[in-house]
Amino acid sequence: MIGAIAIGLAAGVVAGLLGVGGGVLFVPGLVFFLGLGQHQAEATSLLAIVPVAIVGTYRQERYGNVVRGDALLLGLLSVAGAAAGVALANALSGVVLRDAFAALMVLVAAQLVHRALRG
Repeated sequence: MIGAIAIGLAAGVVAGLLGVGGGVLFVPGLVFFLGLGQHQAEATSLLAIVPVAIVGTYRQERYGNVVRGDALLLGLLSVAGAAAGVALANALSGVVLRDAFAALMVLVAAQLVHRALRG
């Protein structure tokens, strides 16, 4: 239970601060600290993101930072993408899924470092 509390608080802070949605911490935290499999961690993270997104959006809206048209378009298109992604994830082994998640995190980190050094 303490692990879940720590993961939730940390992911909430990171999501609110950096806008990453929390999944960057939710998935590894659920795997390493709560012992979930990769499929379970990713699915649980998707549901856990809902309240994070609602609160984060509400707070950002108060600062005038939400572009509603773009958000609506992204949200609608993401529904189809999520359905396809879930089907693909369930066709892959947990090891392949874990490695793909890790590769994505490395690519995102590399891009962030590149932008920081450039600008």
